[in-house]
Amino acid sequence: MNYLVTVLFDRIQAEAAYTELEKQGVAMDKVTILGKGYQSADEFGLIDPNDMAIRQSKSMAIWLIPFGFLGGIAFSLSTGLHTFAWAGEAGNHIVGGLLGSIGGAMGSIFVGGGTGAMLGSGDALPYRNRLNAGKYIVVVKGSALVVQKATKILRGFNPENIQNYTNPDEI
Repeated sequence: MNYLVTVLFDRIQAEAAYTELEKQGVAMDKVTILGKGYQSADEFGLIDPNDMAIRQSKSMAIWLIPFGFLGGIAFSLSTGLHTFAWAGEAGNHIVGGLLGSIGGAMGSIFVGGGTGAMLGSGDALPYRNRLNAGKYIVVVKGSALVVQKATKILRGFNPENIQNYTNPDEI
């Protein structure tokens, strides 16, 4: 399935584009307007990158924290270091495991997408920001021919941004 995402400056321009697409024979069930008074990003299914990153971080933490704990114990056993004299022999290994768990938690945050949640990533965030700024997005989905036809029509409206996406998972 192909998607054409077009950012327009205001509601009047978005409605005019919608009307022109209808006049030119683009099936209206393939056209969606996002913005105030129309569908929201969540209703359309535009993924919030922060939610996705947090979910991925939690998913990675499930196996990285225990792996870090076991790795910390293994490191402590193999090196024979007695860093914490107050903890004794077994306590040093447990503290090593706890430090390994902390390393696993940090790994789940940095590798699992936590930095993406903090810094922002992907195309969904800029589109959400444009919607929050009061702009409108016209999305056309369909075959390559439908998207090509819609591209020619929508370029005439001098959009702020026009982007074509292909999702190979959808037929």
